[in-house]
Amino acid sequence: MQTVEKVLTSATDSVTLINGINTDGSNSVYAGAIIDKEGNIVASTMTQAEINELVQRNVDHLETILAYDGTNNTPDVAGDSLDKSSYTGAVTTGKAYIVAN
Repeated sequence: MQTVEKVLTSATDSVTLINGINTDGSNSVYAGAIIDKEGNIVASTMTQAEINELVQRNVDHLETILAYDGTNNTPDVAGDSLDKSSYTGAVTTGKAYIVAN
């Protein structure tokens, strides 16, 4: 069984994605933007609805992990005293991003 620390470490990708898209929108590499050979950002071809769906999937993922309670072969993330503020903050940020966009 995974530990709380390992589960949260793997969830950090979702935090990074949500925060990156919140900061850069369609210019975020997490939304599919690229850097061309001259170093210019080329915005994502994803629609705003697709970007919002991507953010929502990652919000859902974080909420699921944060609710792990030690049953069904999951670690007790919800009951653990580790600092989860970056994860809960990303959930809040992601939800606000979707509402605003």
